[in-house]
Amino acid sequence: MAERAEGVVVEGAPRSSRGKNEARRLRQTGQVPAVLYGGKGGPVTLSVNAKQVSAILRSPSGHNTLFQVKLGGKPEPAILKDWLVDPITGKLLHVDLMRVAMDVRMKVKVPVHTFGEPAGVKVQGGVFEVVTREVEVECLPSDIPTEFRMDVSELMLGKQLRVGELAIDPAKIKLLTEPERVIAHVVALKVEEEKPAEAVPAEGAAPAEPEVIKKGKKEVEGEEGAEPAEAKAEKTEKPEKAEKKEKK
Repeated sequence: MAERAEGVVVEGAPRSSRGKNEARRLRQTGQVPAVLYGGKGGPVTLSVNAKQVSAILRSPSGHNTLFQVKLGGKPEPAILKDWLVDPITGKLLHVDLMRVAMDVRMKVKVPVHTFGEPAGVKVQGGVFEVVTREVEVECLPSDIPTEFRMDVSELMLGKQLRVGELAIDPAKIKLLTEPERVIAHVVALKVEEEKPAEAVPAEGAAPAEPEVIKKGKKEVEGEEGAEPAEAKAEKTEKPEKAEKKEKK
């Protein structure tokens, strides 16, 4: 299950000004711009400790970790809803925190991890593929699973493991992802080299047909070309007959 909110603390401070310059200044001091929203309170702009947030993301429960936000008054339980990371440096640029009511069910996405070597790979020479890496569930904040684990050792060639096979306590957790969705399967190894090899003879024989066609066209053109030649001969004879009549 997710780590208890009381055990993890994120220190925050009110933030009145916004803009790129202010965000850059905060990051230089080890803080990161943030927004806290949800629950009964309105949205609050603040800055939070970047190291503490990064530690949460690296923890076993990851973004589903419950923590306490210390912002002047009474600490509030919250969860990481979204975050932005610099693609080059990997540093946090901004985070969204959502208030959590411990007695209200919420929707979260939980990672699915597989373990073991599938028999379809070990014995039958298949290829193991993971299709779905997380599922969505609804539960109380204190019942959020850290992860779901599935043993794939008995998975044979052509067989699949589906979401509906996850070990879930229906009394505490409601599965929102389609039960028929495939999590992982073992498929046959695709051999792509055989197809080009089979296609080579066909491609080599293909030019023979255009050559025959070309020859046929030449013969037809020759026959058609003979008619204009005879016509030209008749045209040349007609002027000669005309000249004889004039002499007479």
